[in-house]
Amino acid sequence: MPISGVWLPIITPFKEDKIDYKSYRKMIDHYADKGISGLIPLGTTGEIPALSDYEFEEMIDKTLEYNNGRLPVFAGVGGNYTAKVIKKVKIAEKYNIQGILSVCPYYNRPSQEGIYGHFKSIAEETNLDIILYNIPYRTGTNMENDTIYKLAELKNIVGLKDSCGDIKQTMALLLNPPKDFSVLTGEDILFYLTLTLGGQGGILASAHVKTEQFVEVYKKVKENNQDEALKLFKELYEFIPLLFKEPNPGPIKYCLSEQGLIESPELRLPLTQISDQLKEKLDRVLKFKTKNKDEK
Repeated sequence: MPISGVWLPIITPFKEDKIDYKSYRKMIDHYADKGISGLIPLGTTGEIPALSDYEFEEMIDKTLEYNNGRLPVFAGVGGNYTAKVIKKVKIAEKYNIQGILSVCPYYNRPSQEGIYGHFKSIAEETNLDIILYNIPYRTGTNMENDTIYKLAELKNIVGLKDSCGDIKQTMALLLNPPKDFSVLTGEDILFYLTLTLGGQGGILASAHVKTEQFVEVYKKVKENNQDEALKLFKELYEFIPLLFKEPNPGPIKYCLSEQGLIESPELRLPLTQISDQLKEKLDRVLKFKTKNKDEK
């Protein structure tokens, strides 16, 4: 089955510098009923660079326990040393996950040949499905479409989270996609565009908020009701940029805390709490203070 729909790169809630598993269970129970297609813990939105090796494994274990088979789970497993990534994949394999989301090697800026060799080596060492993740503004290197086409020929490389930042590259891939391969946007603001150009969905941090509306946009496009989908997406368009105005997942954690889904908006250094100015903007657009007042 192709990877499709709205996938949630779920945050890692913290409380007093520990992972808040009580809130994490509450979140999974909440999102499992919202129509999303799957969960992706341990991504950038999950603050994976700030988690220990023990927490990495514990998060996979707890995700599966709380999810209890309701949704497919792909775990974020990436890095810039191929042999070390393969070791982490072997750890992830011990759990009943469907696959991994693996980011393009960062900082050491490999060539296209190096990117291909990195993912080919990982694919040969696991039977798990693999979604590639291309995000040059974080990694320093763009995975070109020719490399994506070559990697898509490998049987367990099944999709791409596309955050290339180049609309021409994105459109070229969507208009001529690899066979049996899912193109999922990681640029939340391009969700509607991706769907209408034939993409299979999105891995959307913004879908932590107004989840059902993102799902409904997907459904309307698949029903060929683009006009209604666009109308719904215009309502989402107003707040999506606010969630990335300061480093992700700070704004999202603030929203989840205001909604009562997590106990604390805490982040781990080097990330810090969002500014009061951004809090005010989110309150105004998403009407958190009004909702809280009405509930009282």
